[in-house]
Order: sequence, then C-alpha cells, then structure tokens
Amino acid sequence: MTDPPDDAKRIQLARRGALHPHPERVTDPLFSDGRFFDAYDAVQVKYEMLRAVRVEGRSASQAAQHFGFSRPTFYQARAAFAQAGLPGLLAAKKGPRRAHKLSTTVMVFVHAQRDADPSLSLATLAERVRDRWGLTVHPRSIRRALARPAKKNA
Repeated sequence: MTDPPDDAKRIQLARRGALHPHPERVTDPLFSDGRFFDAYDAVQVKYEMLRAVRVEGRSASQAAQHFGFSRPTFYQARAAFAQAGLPGLLAAKKGPRRAHKLSTTVMVFVHAQRDADPSLSLATLAERVRDRWGLTVHPRSIRRALARPAKKNA
C-alpha cells in the first residue's frame, strides 16, 4: 500500500528539512483552501511571510504570527533569503559540522600511536584516546578521521 500524495509530500518535506514545525498555526487566508498553498511546506510559508511584509506592508510581528513562525524566525528567514534566495529558506543541516571530539591535537596523538605500532586496531586507538583525553570516540569515527586528507597549513 502506498501513502496518499499528501503524506508522500510531507515525508519528502521532512527528509529535506522543509516541513513546517507548526502548520496548524498558519492562519493566513492564502493557506485556507489547501489547493495550492501548503501550510506544511516551510519554504513556501516563509516565502509568503516575507512577501507579505515586503509587498503588502504588513509588520514583521503580524506576518510571523499569521504564518506560524516567531519574529526571530522571520528575521532569520529574511537574512537567509537576502543572502541565498529560496534555498536559504531551507532549514540548516542539524548536528555537528565536523568531528568535534577528534580535534587536530587528538588526531596528532592517534597518528603518533598508529605510526609507533601500525598493527593497533581502531578499538585500541579509541581506548587510548579515552585513556589519554577522557573522550569516548567510536572506532568508526577514528577510521573516518584517518581516511580524511590532512589539512594543509597556510
């Protein structure tokens, strides 16, 4: 059995970080009939919120309220749109941007351990990082960090 089209669209919006967190709060009349405007589509809702302020002259507070967002979200969306257009309205990727535990200092230690004994397992390297630095790191994280090219110094 397949999902109805609306559910399939919502699944795709969620996968792409474009699902409005509170579609039930969208009260703007554009979204009332659901034929074109979709309160679940955060990018569309943010765009219409920005348009309402710029073109219709609504206040930021009023627009944010009618489109189900906070005022800070309005200002973030306005800045993101000014910088990147529609793609800027997509939610930023969540989570760490890098291997924050495996800093340059820790990786120098890992490489030194590996150079001294190339037969060390990834699990052993993870144990040594824990013993030396007090950090719990998964062996796969060490494998990925070892596979990354070393950064060039400027």
